[in-house]
Amino acid sequence: MIDRGKVCVIVPFFNEEQVIDNVISELIRENYRVLAVDDGSSDSSYEKIKNLECTIIRHPQNFGQGAALQTGMSFAKLNPNLEFFVTFDSDGQHQVANIESVLTPVIKNEADIVFGTRFHDDLTKFTFLKRIILKLAVKYTQLSTGVALTDTHNGFRAFNRVSIEKIELNFPGMTHASEFVGKAGENNLRIKEVPVHVLYTKYSKRKGQSLWNAINILTDLFLR
Repeated sequence: MIDRGKVCVIVPFFNEEQVIDNVISELIRENYRVLAVDDGSSDSSYEKIKNLECTIIRHPQNFGQGAALQTGMSFAKLNPNLEFFVTFDSDGQHQVANIESVLTPVIKNEADIVFGTRFHDDLTKFTFLKRIILKLAVKYTQLSTGVALTDTHNGFRAFNRVSIEKIELNFPGMTHASEFVGKAGENNLRIKEVPVHVLYTKYSKRKGQSLWNAINILTDLFLR
């Protein structure tokens, strides 16, 4: 049984006024402690959630998802009552129902960090070309970090206090995902993957899950 009072779900967001209140509200209904990081939104995202039962940190400008995650992690680890941490996307593509399965190996002390993988879930649908591009990004990360994962650019992760104390992200943009994997490997953290269902909607594709975004991630990796 998971004591959800010891779990902090970190949700970075940027201009998500259409969905952010639904995402945060569902997490709260499931009794998770939510830390939302507003990465310099210029829309009404903050107004949508400011009265909800969550903690909100606001960046003065848009620094990038990696920077927002690091802000959330740095703040969350200051609370000694928190033992487990989850990173969760704000655009509605991650499923709250999957949090327990991602957390369980960490809570059972079978892993220090668990990465959700889309490639072992039969319900997650990719276009053929996007699947190829993401697989190339996975191969690059495997070669550059020495960590064998099947999905390196999925932001759905769970980890313990040992991990949050050792991992510090320096890349502010989307390449932070490969950096996260690399830091886990460098610090000899116990790593596991579990299948998660990612729901690609017209909205989430428009917000950053398009094919062009996958190409941009791959380009950034090779130019880094």
